[in-house]
Amino acid sequence: MKKIILSICILFSVLFLNAQDFKKFDRGSYIKGKDSIYYRILFPENFNPDQKYPIVFFLHGSGERGNDNASQLVHGGKLFLKSDVRKNFPAIVVFPQCPQNDFWANANFEKDAKSKRRISFVEGGKPTKVMHALQGMLKNFLKKPYVDKKQVYVGGLSMGAMGTYELLRRERRKFAAAIAICGGDNTNNIKKYQKTPLWIFHGAKDDIVDPAFSIAIAERLKTVGDEVKFTLYPNANHNSWDSAFAEPELLSWLFSHKKY
Repeated sequence: MKKIILSICILFSVLFLNAQDFKKFDRGSYIKGKDSIYYRILFPENFNPDQKYPIVFFLHGSGERGNDNASQLVHGGKLFLKSDVRKNFPAIVVFPQCPQNDFWANANFEKDAKSKRRISFVEGGKPTKVMHALQGMLKNFLKKPYVDKKQVYVGGLSMGAMGTYELLRRERRKFAAAIAICGGDNTNNIKKYQKTPLWIFHGAKDDIVDPAFSIAIAERLKTVGDEVKFTLYPNANHNSWDSAFAEPELLSWLFSHKKY
């Protein structure tokens, strides 16, 4: 009984500490016309509005959708709070949140005869409601005098990686580099972001989003793209973001790219 109580106490302590850390992310919103999107934003330590900083937009997965403007920090938020990351990569980091009933990308979900979920991606098409708002938010941030337009990055996991591919093709000239973890896209869309350096990750045992999606994109980009890195974790399931976030060169690779 004592061990159970101790475990519960430790769990609540960890959750409390995470919540306290996440308070360093300020709350914000972008509302214009019919567009509205809420986000959390982390400014560099000793932020100086007279300087220019890189900016990173990170898109969460479907499990973190909602309207609490908090859940989107669960995966990835702690990475950007690490003291060495904040010291070595001073950047503005933005985590927008997708509403519960929306989706970053134009994707269709069906079930086959065995009730296994199948995903297909739209070629072209109009943006979803939240993607349209995200595009407006992006453009609004790029007007800020303290944002370095040569160092604009996007990344995401699962549904957020699908949104990453979609945002890359809809705003193709804005990003210096991107990362996509366990996502997917229609390979016919690749021509619209083949010039953007991209690091793709996936778990070989992923039973939620088929790794074949990432493999197909990586193989196609290796033929037509300017720069692509692909990391397939042989023993990882859907949570391959844990391994991706632990990659020692992840952020140094990302921030090494600039648009000229």
